Formats: sequence, structure tokens, C-alpha cells
Amino acid sequence: MRRKAVSSILSQVPRVQTASSRPLAPILAITPASRRYSSHPPNAKLNQQVQFNTSTYLSHTTSTSLANPELPSSIRTSGNTSKLNLYQAINSALSTALSTDERAILFGEDVAFGGVFRCSSNLLDRFGPDRVFNTPLNELGIIGFGIGYASHSHANTAIAEIQFGDYVFPAFDQIVNEAAKYRYRGASEFNCGGLTIRMPVMGVGHGALYHSQSPEAFFAHVPGLKVVVPRGPVQAKGLLLQSIRERNPVIFMEPKILYRAAVEEVPVDDFTLPLEKAEVLAKGSDITVISYGTPLYTVELAAKAAKEMLGVSVEVIDLRTVYPWDKETVFESVKKTGRCIIVHEAPRGGGLGGEIAACIQESCFLNLEAPVGRVTGWDVHMGLIFEQFNVPDVVRVFDTIKKTMDY
Repeated sequence: MRRKAVSSILSQVPRVQTASSRPLAPILAITPASRRYSSHPPNAKLNQQVQFNTSTYLSHTTSTSLANPELPSSIRTSGNTSKLNLYQAINSALSTALSTDERAILFGEDVAFGGVFRCSSNLLDRFGPDRVFNTPLNELGIIGFGIGYASHSHANTAIAEIQFGDYVFPAFDQIVNEAAKYRYRGASEFNCGGLTIRMPVMGVGHGALYHSQSPEAFFAHVPGLKVVVPRGPVQAKGLLLQSIRERNPVIFMEPKILYRAAVEEVPVDDFTLPLEKAEVLAKGSDITVISYGTPLYTVELAAKAAKEMLGVSVEVIDLRTVYPWDKETVFESVKKTGRCIIVHEAPRGGGLGGEIAACIQESCFLNLEAPVGRVTGWDVHMGLIFEQFNVPDVVRVFDTIKKTMDY
């Protein structure tokens, strides 16, 4: 059943061709009559299909990729990049991690043949069945094994894959009550810090109840964990390598619609990017918009519309690590602009937006010119044909920017 559902999802995921990907029909080639899920209206002015190949949040040339000041100087001067989509960047990171750490292992459901999204393609052939292997269809067992392996030796590195973030909940107890507390319970004498848990998350257009959830807030309530969400291939490779080498348990959430849609020039060599550090994607003076993962591209379109139609200068921040998140960067921006909204796909109630808004109110109250806004998923289950009505769209983000500016 899972593979059938995955095949259905993959058949409609928007794709951008890279050097090693096959040409596939884009999502827009599907006729409206054949669709059985919500989509953008053909004459929409704001809610249009996101064109990732034009996004300024992605590095489309070698020079822009290597200009990233967070990259090591050796990488920035090498000039060695390759055009990869997000799943290929994940594959590159996993290959690098396994080749540079002989005690690293990769495991999960179907990872040996490449995984349902092909993130682990060819790794079994390169590193053998002792280091890349399938597990039973048992998330609790996957994480339990990962904790055991990582805790057996401080040098052990366990990279566990949960096939979809929606399936992580059977392992919730292992993650929250075991992995997160292991170091504290052992008074730092033993821990499972070498554990990284990867999972695809967020909407895909028609994933419905069990293939489009955003569970990050569940884990952002738990001391001892770090929760990371990359927005594109460069971030995915650098943040994943840092997560794997981090000696604390990390939940690494990969926005599934970006696996094939987001393409960048990615440094070929080994590099890491810092955890717990947000990135300012666009400088602005009037309002701060905070987001992470897929919604950042919706924010980009809304910010462009706000500039053109309202004359509003929007500063956009990508949290990247959503727990613990970078308060310093956020507060500095909000104190400058005086206005702020937070955007995420997860439901509003108990979401990360509420925590961020509360912290901004506590630390930036005297600088605020308007209440902190939130644009989120609704507090309902994700419906198969109504997914586009649930996740934040350009109109909702644009409208919240306008209301916040007019307050």
C-alpha cells in the first residue's frame, strides 16, 4: 500500500531536469479534467505555480553558489560544483558521510534499493550490505536500533530513514523518551548523539492524511533534540552533513515536493553548514517574514508582490534549524523593521509560529508597530482534494503583509 501511494505521489511531483535525471512531463502538462486534487486556477494573478528555476533563494550558477560566506574558504575557491536537485544533494551528503566515517551506517525501509525518493541510490553497491541495509516495516524498531547502535560507542554514527514523516509517530516514544533524554539520564557518561533521523515532510499537492503532514512542532517541544529543515540542495547537503556529524540527536526533515523541483549548483566536495543559525534570504526595511522549507518559495512570491503593489520592503528569514531556532537573527531583524509574520504549513494551534511570536513579543515589544501575524495550515486534517486550500498560499501571505502594514 505504501509503495502504491508513493508511486501516485511521485507521478505528480514537479520536476526540473538535471544532468543525471530523466526528462519527465511537468505537472502543468496534466489536463484539468484529469485532476482529482486542488490546484492553482489558470487565470490567477498571485496564486500561480511556483517556478523554482527562477527563485532567487536558489543558487543557479556556480559563482552564486560559491559566493556563500558560510562555505569553507577551500570550497569557495575551488570552483567545483554540480547541478543537483534536492534528493541528489541528499544522496551526495549520505555518500560523503559514509565514505568519511567508517562507523556510519544507513538503514530504513527500502533504502537498499534507493528508497522511495531515491535518496540512497547506489549506496548499497558502494558501501555494502553491512552499512546500507533495509529494515522491517517498523518505525519503532528502526529508531530503537538506531539509538542502540549510536549509544554503543561515542564514535558510532546511525543514519535512520523514516519513509514518510507521517509514519514517525509509532517511534515517538523512542525519540522523545529515549534518544532525547539519553545524555541527561546518563549524566553525560553515555549518549546516542551520533543518531540522525531523516524523513520527508510537508505537502506535495495531493498527499492527503498520511503523506503531507508537517510534524516538526511535536519534536520542537523536546529538549535534547535538534530539528532541521533545508530549503534547497546546497542547504540539504551542508546541513545534513553537519547533522550527521553533530554529537546530538537530530531530526532532519526533507520537504518532499522539493526533492526534484529544487535544483542548484551544489559544491561537489565535503562541506557543512551551521546548525542553529538562520539565514537572511532577502534584506528589507518594512516587515520581517520568517519561514522554513517549502513555504519560503510562497513567501518569495508574496514579498515580490508586496514590493510591486504596495511598495513594501520585505526581509525574509529562513530558520533552517527550527529547534533550537536562531533568536538573535530574528530579534535583530524585527527590531529593525518593527513588523513580523511567521509562515509554516503545519496547523496553527501549537505550531512553531505561536512560540516564535511569543518570544518576539517578549523581546521586541517596544519595537513592534503591529501584532505579530501568522500564516499557517488550518487546524484540520489534510484533505486529498483540498490540500492547496490548507497550506499557506501567496494570497494569504500577501494579505497578512498588507494587514500588518496597515495596522
